[in-house]
This record gives sequence, structure tokens and C-alpha cells, in this order.
Amino acid sequence: MKAIVVYEAGGSEKLVYSEVDKPKLKEGWSLVKVKGFGINRSEIFTRKGYSPNVVFPRILGIECVGIIENSKVFNKGEKVVSIMGEMGREYDGSYAEYVLIPDHQIYVVESDLAWEDLAAIPETYYTALGSLKNLKIEQNDKILVRAASSGVGIAFVRLLRAKFKDIDIYGSTNNLAKKEILIKEGYTNIILDVNHKLQTELMFDKVLELVGPISIKDSIKHLNEGGIVCNTGLLGGKWYLEEFDPIMELKNSVYLTTFYSGNVSKEKIQELFDYIKEYRVNVKPERIFRLKDIREAHDYLDDKKGFGKVVCVID
Repeated sequence: MKAIVVYEAGGSEKLVYSEVDKPKLKEGWSLVKVKGFGINRSEIFTRKGYSPNVVFPRILGIECVGIIENSKVFNKGEKVVSIMGEMGREYDGSYAEYVLIPDHQIYVVESDLAWEDLAAIPETYYTALGSLKNLKIEQNDKILVRAASSGVGIAFVRLLRAKFKDIDIYGSTNNLAKKEILIKEGYTNIILDVNHKLQTELMFDKVLELVGPISIKDSIKHLNEGGIVCNTGLLGGKWYLEEFDPIMELKNSVYLTTFYSGNVSKEKIQELFDYIKEYRVNVKPERIFRLKDIREAHDYLDDKKGFGKVVCVID
């Protein structure tokens, strides 16, 4: 089969379009024919060597959509999605024509969406909806999304705007050239973020923090009393929150929470698809690539001009 193999950490040139053996079925696992997958920044981090537990060579890819090729649990031809677990890190992932996945990490779905639209959903929209729920959003809330143009940021505003038509949703970015397209996506207005500091005095009830620990303290400073910050992303490149005094940092009776997309179940996956169908959420990706063009896809997503969800479709 064709696959993208990373033999050693480095730039996008380390993504090697290769011919490799198709995985063999084993107990407790199923073989999935990959039809598409979303490309995630965590895969870029892994490719660069920032995931200490990953051993190369490795086929990346933490999510996929496809059909069952061979399984003792599922029926051949069933449409499935898979997210999280250790796919693409502990064992080979979805940057390939076929991927072997633990049965407990496979979810059968019913959807008439095109493969490129379906591929945009699993990890990104699941994370966005989980964050939305944990923020306990109400109609009168004023909301901020940090890293507004990221895949999860765009998914979040689409999910939220589909349900709450008139809610105030602000986005932050370090590149105001994206302002017009972000407002078209559903943001009320855009705030400049300079060196992880918001260039505004505005206060918010809820903040989706996708930049991560490097800007959490600044996000908290912009919370109204009783407000909530949900830290879901790590786009700022800092993994841990340091020198944080909970009593003083949260002194205005505000709350800090998170959403972990590994907290997944068949019921929660179905809830996501039901939400998308009920509110007619637009899930179309920003860019669509083919497997052989994976380097270009990584370069696009890793560039400051990168925008929204990027997917790869396998014919």
C-alpha cells in the first residue's frame, strides 16, 4: 500500500511517500480502508520530534474516516471514524491507504456527507463541541476564541453560530489579514493578539483558549466574574502551565477547565453527528489534499497564512 513514512524527525521533507506492507489483521484490531483524514498540528509537532514517546520510523495520523476492510467485530464495508488513542504515535496511523486500529477505537457512523467533509469532522469538531459544552454557553454570553483561524476555532464558531444565531463571538489572531474571512465565518469581530497579549480592554464571559498555557493568564485577565476559560489547544508551543497560583489567578471567582478529546465514546460521537445534522452545520474543509501531496498540506497548515481545517482524501 501507499503510505507517508517519517523515518526521522524534521521538516516536511521528512514526510516520505512510500510503498509499505499492508497491515495484517490481529486479535482485537480491525483493518480500515482509509478514505480521508484531517491533518492536525499535533502531527506537525510529532514530525518535528516534539513528541518524546514517538519512535521513528512512524506513519503519522491520529484520526481517519473510512470503511471496514477486514474485522472480526465489524462488517466489511461499514462506514467508520476513529480518533485519538495512540494511533500515529504508539503505532502506525492514518497517513496511508490502510490502517490497523484497535476495535475499541472504531466508531460506526451513518452519514451521507462526501468523504472530504466527513474527514473534516472527527477530531476537530469533536474537540470543538466538547469545549463548547464545557464552557456552558448561554445566549447572552460574550465569547472569545483565541487562535480564531485554527481548525478547532473555525469548527467552534460554526457549531456555536449554527445554534445561537445572534450570540457575540470574538476571535483573536496575530494576523489581521485574516479578519475579513474570519468575520465571514461567523465571528462578530476580531482582536489582535501580540506576543500572546490581547490588544483590547474588552471582557468576556467565556474564552476558548486554543493557544494554550502560554496565554492562559492573559485570557483569565479578560474574564468577567463567574466566567470560564476552557484550555483545549497547545498552538503556542508551550505544554505546561508554570508559576500559576490558583488562588490569586482565579481570585475573581472565575473557572479554568479543559476538554480532552480522548474522552470519547460511541454515544458522544453520535451526539456530534446529531448536532451537525440538527443545526445544519457547515463542515466543509478549507483545503483538500491528496496523499502524495502531504508535504504541501503540512507546509500550508504550519504557515501563518494557514486557515481552518485541512484534510487529505484518498481515492
